[in-house]
Amino acid sequence: MIIVEPSSSRFEVGSAGLSTDEHLLERISAAENRVARLAERLERSLDLLLRYAQNAYLDRSLVRSLVNLLSEDGVIQTERLEKLWSERCQRDASDQEENIHRDELRLQILARADALTQSAKKPVETDDKQTDTPDKPIDAPDDKIFEELVNEGFLLIEDKQLAQGIIKLQRAAEIVHENAALNLFLGEHFFRRGKSKLARTYLAKAHAALPNDVRVSLLLGLTCADDGEVELAKDLLNNANTRGGSFAGHYGLGWLFVAEKNWRRALGEFKRALTVRPSPEAHYVLGCLYYELNRDALAVRHLRKATKMDASYTEAFYVLAQVYERMGRAELADQALKKASGRTAVATSEQELLSATVPTRICKSAPLFHVRKSGTPRLMASIDKRLANALREDALQAFKIGTQQPH
Repeated sequence: MIIVEPSSSRFEVGSAGLSTDEHLLERISAAENRVARLAERLERSLDLLLRYAQNAYLDRSLVRSLVNLLSEDGVIQTERLEKLWSERCQRDASDQEENIHRDELRLQILARADALTQSAKKPVETDDKQTDTPDKPIDAPDDKIFEELVNEGFLLIEDKQLAQGIIKLQRAAEIVHENAALNLFLGEHFFRRGKSKLARTYLAKAHAALPNDVRVSLLLGLTCADDGEVELAKDLLNNANTRGGSFAGHYGLGWLFVAEKNWRRALGEFKRALTVRPSPEAHYVLGCLYYELNRDALAVRHLRKATKMDASYTEAFYVLAQVYERMGRAELADQALKKASGRTAVATSEQELLSATVPTRICKSAPLFHVRKSGTPRLMASIDKRLANALREDALQAFKIGTQQPH
């Protein structure tokens, strides 16, 4: 078979290839132009950043010069200014993180409310037939009111109107009782404020929804201990400590054992608290317990460590003076009293006020474990405010990472 090819067809392939090459060249040129424009913009941005950096350096140099001048004239104290500036920066960073956390928590609360609504709308199966009526119907208007209250509450908290915001969230919690995230947030708030009864109310609801949450068990256990629910508090605190110990958990158990006069187990828990969190407060607690047990040498060792770690720990100096007086070392007792009375810390009990007024007189009883006619002081409402605050802060910070989060 003979195939005849026209002479013009020999030039068609070449023209098609030429057209493709021209198209590729156009695309490459366009890409080069875009890259050139992008490089120009990046260069301008870098120029702008360098100018900002230079201005910031000049401003910082000016501020440092002004600070040095005022410091030389005795108008300001450089160390105090740096400390205030560092605290301000840390506070601003903490506020920013807290705002982000609150926004995430708000979304969790609303998502949990939607999940509860959907589960309530699911058909309920019975032995006879299937019905679409839930046990506890949730009205759509209530859902809308709940969402509005939650959003308004968090907006008020962000605007520094904490009391009004909490009231809004409490009203929202009355509409949806099973919202674990909301109950935990309210429980933490009242726990931080030292309102144990309100904290326990919301934490108990959160624990019912999240029985395996270690952090909820810890907070609820401490509130139960503060309210005198000894056995329930022991169960909750033991559960929290076996799954990851904390200073607050071991200290709470130790306090319960002190109330029962079980000194051996109390000593063991306080030692574990010191191991988990070496701090002036942990040494102070052990010093007071050894004082109560008439083991003065060990009491002095821990109280001196507490004052070494924090030279402004007034309560530790007072107890140290009491130990020295009982040991017959009057000179050391007077020195400890002078250091205590020279601190700027505010006295937190009538005994401390009396001691601060009359430095030469030493109170005869250890303030921490002194049993009064009404019994042992409450765990977080004791006469030692500093220790109570340290306990609350440690409990609120414990188990934040790696624990079950409310849905």
